[in-house]
Amino acid sequence: MRENGRVRSDYGGSGGFSGFGGDLQELVDEVSALLGAPATLEDRDFRLIAFGVHDGDDGATDPVRTRSILTRGSTTEVRAWFEQFGITRATGPVRIPAAPSAGVFRGRLCLPVRHGGVVHGYVWLLDEAEHTADQLDAAMAVAARIGDRLAVTAREGAGTGRALRDLLTARTRAARDNAEDALRTALGPDADEPHALVCIRPPSGGEDDLPGPRTVPSAAALCFVPGPRGDCVALLVRLRTVQLLATARSAAARVLGEVASEGAVAGVSDGRKSLAELPEAWREAGDAARAALAQPLHGPIAKWSGIGPYRLLTALPADAAPDPVIAPLLSPAHSELAHTAEAFLDNAGQAGRTATALAIHRQTLYYRLSRIEQLTGLDLADGESRLLLHMALKAARL
Repeated sequence: MRENGRVRSDYGGSGGFSGFGGDLQELVDEVSALLGAPATLEDRDFRLIAFGVHDGDDGATDPVRTRSILTRGSTTEVRAWFEQFGITRATGPVRIPAAPSAGVFRGRLCLPVRHGGVVHGYVWLLDEAEHTADQLDAAMAVAARIGDRLAVTAREGAGTGRALRDLLTARTRAARDNAEDALRTALGPDADEPHALVCIRPPSGGEDDLPGPRTVPSAAALCFVPGPRGDCVALLVRLRTVQLLATARSAAARVLGEVASEGAVAGVSDGRKSLAELPEAWREAGDAARAALAQPLHGPIAKWSGIGPYRLLTALPADAAPDPVIAPLLSPAHSELAHTAEAFLDNAGQAGRTATALAIHRQTLYYRLSRIEQLTGLDLADGESRLLLHMALKAARL
């Protein structure tokens, strides 16, 4: 927003650093005032947390800073370029020269944000001016206060994530009740808000690679969940109402872009009013993610309410054998026939539409359909036979 001719952003409230967002913003503004230069605060993974005031002069930005503010993050290449100056180990201000070839048109002053010897982030200033030792000491003192607050939020985020994981993986009623109580305590007033769960699979790393939940818009908790069907990331998202899932989709897109492997997907549950309903919401989110992996048309972010027949198919046991009727079609030698059968049924049994979708002649389609009937023993003119074949082929995708 714009205040008195100055531009600032505040990520407090929903989607920001609830409880600490205003404090962090004020501290970043304090650094800007002390050194007379626009400042930004990023976590140690170069995800934007807050940025301070400046006068709107175009000279106060360059491509790297603009991208950081607009996307709330930086590329791996940008991060590596800055880290070569030793900022991850530094305990005092680090001067970084301009490098137009890297998109850094102006020099930087980096103030490492540390707590207990651990770097939690960086305050960046577009600043090539000389400052007195007293000014720099005062700015580093503010950076230390920022580090204290980021350390607290990191501990809170870890505790909330553990409580969420315990609730989603509990095997007994007593364990579920205890985890629900712990999550309610960790969330505080947010516990009574409507929520949805997001399942992201497969992740690209482990728990240490997860972003802090407070860096994800509307996120209430974030955790790594190992499971028999593969590891997942669980994201608990606050909703405005149970029916409106826009914030869950936005949060899913943010985390999907940060922690997921290539080709990964996210599933979004329906909204829930109570924490006691989260285990069922987690099942929905996981099944929606499975559907998105099985049918790319549903991805990369699939809502439980939008996956159609997969809502039934995902309820089947994960280790269930394929229906015998389609066993012949699952061999590599008949993969083309399986694809033809699915396309024919997806197109409501209309030969013309199917032939066009497959880019084949109608006579070729009729020959393949006759082979499918021979292999499966089904009559494709019969409605129940079509239903069985269609559902069996979709289930095989899972």
